[in-house]
Amino acid sequence: MAQNSETIEILNDLILINNDRIAGYEKAEAETQELENDLRAMFRNLADQSRAHVLDLTSHVTHLGGEPATGTMLSGKLYRIWMDIRATFTSDNRRAVLENAEMGEDAAKKAYDEALQSEELPADVRQLILSQYTSIQSAHDTIKTERDRQRDVSKYPLTT
Repeated sequence: MAQNSETIEILNDLILINNDRIAGYEKAEAETQELENDLRAMFRNLADQSRAHVLDLTSHVTHLGGEPATGTMLSGKLYRIWMDIRATFTSDNRRAVLENAEMGEDAAKKAYDEALQSEELPADVRQLILSQYTSIQSAHDTIKTERDRQRDVSKYPLTT
């Protein structure tokens, strides 16, 4: 039973971090300009990815006899407030939004890394967490690549 409660706690932490991702990507989508359809689509897809993660994690928590977590973590709320402030003071909104999204992915990767450190996880739960971690790592790499590309824009400005 102790193993179930530890596993439920780990899964609930991951539910909360994914809820943070959903809220963060919804905020990032709202921060982008209407002409930035590529970013808006990417953020929408990543929010959907987290929704799918939450469904899978919730199913496992319920199966183990636990109560799935709801809401977000305090750190996620602080992150979204900081994002609001930063967007107000920056002229390069696209890069700022991508930098903040990358910070959010760093936090998610850290949460998944910590979850995978547990030696008490059943094999099916470990596989689920590893699979989700892989998709979060891929999202992080995509965001980082796009962010780095934005740094090059100042050297090669677009003409209108």
